[in-house]
Amino acid sequence: MDVSLLLPALFLVTCIAVVAFAVVSRKHLSKRQQDDDAPKSTLAADAPDHRS
Repeated sequence: MDVSLLLPALFLVTCIAVVAFAVVSRKHLSKRQQDDDAPKSTLAADAPDHRS
């Protein structure tokens, strides 16, 4: 396999993987934002200072 074929293929696969990860992460974030029972981050202003 020639480098001129391998390099663009690796670039394309990497770009697709990054986009897929971003889409899945965004869906997970949206679900968590809509859940009122989700634990708050310890960095939130109205959250407890420690995890139990």
